[in-house]
Amino acid sequence: MGLFQNKEPYKALGFPEFRAYVIGNTLFTIALLIQEVILSYEIYKITHNPLALGLIGLAEAVPYISLVLFGGHFADNHDKKRIMQVTLSIIILGSLILLYSGTQLTSSDTQYHIYTIYFVIFLIGLAKGFFSPAASSLNPFLVPKEVFANAATWNSSFWQFGSIIGPGVAGFLYVYAGLAGSLWTVVVLLVAVMICIFQIKSRPIPPKHVQHESIWQSLQEGISYVFKTKIILYAISLDLFSVLFGGVIAILPIFAEDILHVGAEGLGILRAAPSVGAVITMVTLLYYPPLNHAWRNLLWAIAGFGIATFVFGWSTNFWISVIALFFTGAFDSVSVVIRQTVLRFYTPDEMRGRVSSVNGVFVSTSNEMGAFESGVAAKLFGTVPSVLMGAGLTLVLVTWVAIKSGDLFSLKIEDELKK
Repeated sequence: MGLFQNKEPYKALGFPEFRAYVIGNTLFTIALLIQEVILSYEIYKITHNPLALGLIGLAEAVPYISLVLFGGHFADNHDKKRIMQVTLSIIILGSLILLYSGTQLTSSDTQYHIYTIYFVIFLIGLAKGFFSPAASSLNPFLVPKEVFANAATWNSSFWQFGSIIGPGVAGFLYVYAGLAGSLWTVVVLLVAVMICIFQIKSRPIPPKHVQHESIWQSLQEGISYVFKTKIILYAISLDLFSVLFGGVIAILPIFAEDILHVGAEGLGILRAAPSVGAVITMVTLLYYPPLNHAWRNLLWAIAGFGIATFVFGWSTNFWISVIALFFTGAFDSVSVVIRQTVLRFYTPDEMRGRVSSVNGVFVSTSNEMGAFESGVAAKLFGTVPSVLMGAGLTLVLVTWVAIKSGDLFSLKIEDELKK
């Protein structure tokens, strides 16, 4: 895959603020995934409606997508650490409300509490519209430029580790600690994230961007930069459409409950499988980053993601399904490392918030709107046919992009980083 050996695989972890950042990011991921898995499973048990699962993603995506561009502008002009602290406080408060409503789902006011959960997830989406671009744009300031690729790999590895622990722990927490105990764990983890944020120093606003311009001019500048920088646009677009059509995470409760018949513990294993594959691949990529012939590697990785998704949709055997999900995570991790390195390297410091927010729109559209699309498609076409169609669309997309982007195949990001 055009790999080269990295002789300093742990270099980024030598920076204390970066360590605090990735630990906080991991705990944040674990907390929100536990919350998502537990509430999704509980709501599906009550409603047995695939669309109810899709609405969870939609409730978070709509406010996030609506605000994240403004959040990027805000992050470029204000204290990023302070933004993270304020918005995390809102998320913690929202999680406390979800704790109450989640434990009331079996009461006589079930429908009221389901609507309350959707509304609070909507508020959390609003907060994440500011939190995410602030966090993403602060990240590159924590390490020097020559460590960007290594930091991107570690950041993704920690995130994927959180993605393993969160869903895996969620199933067992639900069984052994109950709904309330699981959601209290979420609150405690989010408080720990706040402690990690306190370990990071505030960064000054890049002086180049301290100027008098309207917010609309600022947003247009960020959007225009993404659309005129071909490598960034293609990279985030590939991620958008492959996960939008090929993602299956949101409807895993249906597979666990109705197709594979493995219950909450099996759901935890299914949710964790992609991240297990991703972490194992990430460890390999720490030593052999896929940055030479990066574009070719990215396209092969997304094609592999589509094939693994097709196998998952076809399977009725639990362990074959787990292995297929394992490979979706393995292939996706290659894509993540390349995409994050591209964003870090090709974005000027004074535009990191806005470019991160545009990327956030693409990521949220693929994940949360993809969750809604999965729920709707499962409702209209059936669960298995919707997965197979999504995998097919992913393979068609990657073929089309490969034809249109021939000039990017010679790109060697590692050589650029050494200049």
